[in-house]
Parts: sequence; structure tokens; C-alpha cells
Amino acid sequence: MNRTIVITGASSGIGAATAKKFAINGDNLILLARRIDKLESIKKEISTLSNVKVLIDKVDVRNKKEVFNFFSNLTIDWQNIDILVNNAGLALGLSPLHEGNIEDWEVMVHTNIMGLLYVSRAVLPGMVKRCKGHVINLGSIAGREVYANGNVYCATKHAVHALSEAMRIDLLPFNIKVTNVAPGAVNTEFSTVRFKGDRDLADQVYTGYTPLMANDVADAILYAANLPDHVNVNDILVMPTHQANATIFNKKNNT
Repeated sequence: MNRTIVITGASSGIGAATAKKFAINGDNLILLARRIDKLESIKKEISTLSNVKVLIDKVDVRNKKEVFNFFSNLTIDWQNIDILVNNAGLALGLSPLHEGNIEDWEVMVHTNIMGLLYVSRAVLPGMVKRCKGHVINLGSIAGREVYANGNVYCATKHAVHALSEAMRIDLLPFNIKVTNVAPGAVNTEFSTVRFKGDRDLADQVYTGYTPLMANDVADAILYAANLPDHVNVNDILVMPTHQANATIFNKKNNT
């Protein structure tokens, strides 16, 4: 298709899977993440799948200066961004609010909310100028429902949901689409990061049923991105078959 796609948090999980889907689709890619070594591996893998152009850079979406410096210094052949996938995000910890780690809260708020805002603010003026574009925000079932000990993470994903709706209103006069993709349980690094490297705890999250995989969510993103210009999917809530809502699972050895 030869569009230009920006994906944040592209070094692993849903971001990496989405990058590969878009590459096979024929789209050029701008891939951003904190782990440049992972991005280099993904770029090399993409080169075996497609001959699309791939630009990678080490950008922490929490760092306003890094974000705006990157986008303000894009060469002319990369400036016309067609689709922004605000994928960067994370959960840290699982504790009641009165026992919460304030540093974890700050990382989640700065990544999941401010990072999304910084990148959107850097990219959207170009879309507005061209009266064309699509913003795809990665939300979560946690942006629809609050669960025990999920407090701040749930709050950040509720913010993503609200910001998606607000963007859709603000950008309506400029023919810019906005889609919120909200997955349920996805077996990526998510739980390993949440539990700060404790793989045993992380594995327990996905035991007894078949969770979504990164490719499943990437398929939903690509579907929304490939619809005709006059069609927009506002929200996609995608869940494992064995998950009814944020907290109810059928874990009867459905693996």
C-alpha cells in the first residue's frame, strides 16, 4: 500500500507483531521504542518478509524532548505519516491503592497517557494539514472495567478510551479517523513487566485457558487500518474466547 505507519513500543509484543503485519501489507514503517537492539532485530526480520522501507530509532515516549526532536527532524520522505499506532504502554505492580508504589504510578501515567499525548501532538498537525490520517490507540479491557488492585493502570487505560473519543471529535473536521483497540488478556511481555520479571507469577496469568496472542491484536489493528476512507471503526474490544470480562475467565484446562 506504500503508506507510512508510525508504531510506538514497537520492540516487542503487539507493536512488533503489528509492524510485521503492516510490512507484509506493503506499508513503510517508522518504529520507535527504548530498546534499539530489539528494533534492529525486527528491522532485519522485516527485510526477509518485505522490501518496504523501515526507519527505527530509540525514543522513550515519556521524554517530551526526545519525541518532538525525532519528529521535527524527519526527512521529507518520512514526513507524510498516514497512520499512527500509539502502542507504547505498560502495567507495573498489582496492589491496593494504599500500598501502591508511587514510582510505578508515575511510569504508568507518563507512558500510557503523556507518551500517547506527546506523540499524537507531534504527528497530528501534519495529518490536519493534509486532511487525512488515522490514529489507532491501544487501550485495554481495563479501560472499560476496573478490577481489584488495577487502580492506576485501569485509570490510565480509561484515559486512553476518553482521549480516543475526544480526538475523534476534535479531528472530525479534518477527515482523520480514530480507533481505540482494547484487548483482553494477551500473552506478551505484559505480565512479566507488571510483575517486574517474575516469570512464575506472569505465567499464572495465562494458565488454564488460551489467551490472545500479539498477532491476534495486530490482525484487528490491520483490519481497522485497511477499511475504505469512508469507514471508521471507533472501538474494537477483542477478547479470548475463555474471557468474559476483565475478571471472569473459564480456566478449565482450555489450553
